Amino acid sequence: MKKTLPVLMAAVLASPFALAHQAGDVLVRGGLAFVSPQESSTPIELEINTNMQMGLTLSYMVTDNWGVELLAATPFSHSVKLGGAEVAKIKHLPPTLMGQYYFGDGQSKVRPYVGVGVNYTTFFDEQGRGILNNDSISLDSSWGVAGQVGIDMAITDRWFANGSAWIMDIDTDVHTQTAGTISTKIDPMVFMVGVGYRF
Repeated sequence: MKKTLPVLMAAVLASPFALAHQAGDVLVRGGLAFVSPQESSTPIELEINTNMQMGLTLSYMVTDNWGVELLAATPFSHSVKLGGAEVAKIKHLPPTLMGQYYFGDGQSKVRPYVGVGVNYTTFFDEQGRGILNNDSISLDSSWGVAGQVGIDMAITDRWFANGSAWIMDIDTDVHTQTAGTISTKIDPMVFMVGVGYRF
């Protein structure tokens, strides 16, 4: 991701095009989405690793400056550890609906934006590992607030480069036979770098 950003910035600086996000436009963005959990849990402390998947967003411009966006992705997969030893593998999907405000206007090559909305996270394919290998594990679904910052940068009159970041409030109860119920805050940071197309 560190190597991708300078290439995208160079393309933007060389582009003669304005971005021209306007009312009625549909914006499709795709790229690599990196999830970094900022976890905490009680009564025992679990560790959840990072994961990268393909991310996709679909936005509709209600006005030239206001938009609505839906975030989707291929399923994220995480290893859960206790004291450095793996005790579970889980997968989740975090669809997120955002209301957005875009700065600038249709003559701008660069359109920064901010957003706030709601996240729904569903967990599935939970598997015990190590000391919980034969355990039955399940995680409750989660509803929470999400915040976002991002930037679109014109490459042509239709194509643009994108970088964005989300913070999501994801709380869940982890149910196990051996350790009982573990209340867990995942609260991940999500970073995405990719390209978009304006319809």
